[in-house]
Amino acid sequence: MGCLLLWYLYQGQDWGEMMKVVKKGVRYDILLYSLVFGLGGNIFRGYRWGLLIDSLGERVKRKNVVLAVLGNYAINLVLPRIGEVWRCGVTSKYEKISFTKLLGTMLVDRVMDTLVVGLAAVIVFSFNFSFFSRYFSNNPEFVNGFSAMFSSVWMYVGLLLLVLTIWLFFKKWGHLAFVKKVKEAIQNIWEGIKCLWKLEHKALFIFQTMMIWVCYFLYFYIAFYAFDFTSHLGVRIGLIAFIMSSIGVAVPVQGGIGVWHFMVISTLVSFGVSEVDAGAFALVVYTIQTIWVIITGLVGVFALPIVNRNKTIDDRK
Repeated sequence: MGCLLLWYLYQGQDWGEMMKVVKKGVRYDILLYSLVFGLGGNIFRGYRWGLLIDSLGERVKRKNVVLAVLGNYAINLVLPRIGEVWRCGVTSKYEKISFTKLLGTMLVDRVMDTLVVGLAAVIVFSFNFSFFSRYFSNNPEFVNGFSAMFSSVWMYVGLLLLVLTIWLFFKKWGHLAFVKKVKEAIQNIWEGIKCLWKLEHKALFIFQTMMIWVCYFLYFYIAFYAFDFTSHLGVRIGLIAFIMSSIGVAVPVQGGIGVWHFMVISTLVSFGVSEVDAGAFALVVYTIQTIWVIITGLVGVFALPIVNRNKTIDDRK
């Protein structure tokens, strides 16, 4: 679906003009510099996840959780969100911690991101109401889509059936061994979720959360200075485009492909950037950042068994 949206976005573009921008109109040295902040954000994420795991009463090695987080993003490019499951599994393997408890801490990690993006979106929306009003007027499919979803009777029927199924599963078949194991897994996940209340270093957790998103913003915004047509737009427009791109990444498509491009292109066009230039910006920045995610992710995937080699040998003995 992401690839289809990507094709739809670019099928009417003047590729000749776009390639001129790609070949001669980009400061690739600036783009390469911006990648440092993307890596920095993911390293801070690893350290923050380590704090959550520590609150379970475990002491996890920071190198393991950082490498697991890096690998997480590369694996997400294979299947959406499967990287989160992988990082919990590989951390469980090397740190001997319950997988389901780690899954709970990962859910807290993701919920915190949702809250930060939501709060940032509300603040940006409040100070840029005219832009968002104009944007949604030009892109009515967003409003229409949400309206159709919440006004559909089938959504509520589906929720009712889901609740009924869960009730039957635990109430009627609670004596079965499989259901008991599911209950135990849910209890462990809940233990992981409660880690937020048990945090010993709350101030450090907040600081690391801030640093994650400061790094991610710089990762995106510095790219503005690599193109003549965006270098003058300023921090305010950079922040708006960043929030829109973050919303695009939340869609369960590999790496937000297609959706990320649409959000960035439509935002830049709203601020006077030509469609060809906006398309070139999205294409170049997304491609370089994705290659970087793959490279650092593969380092994480292959480094984990190497840095834990001695531990694995000791376990076998």
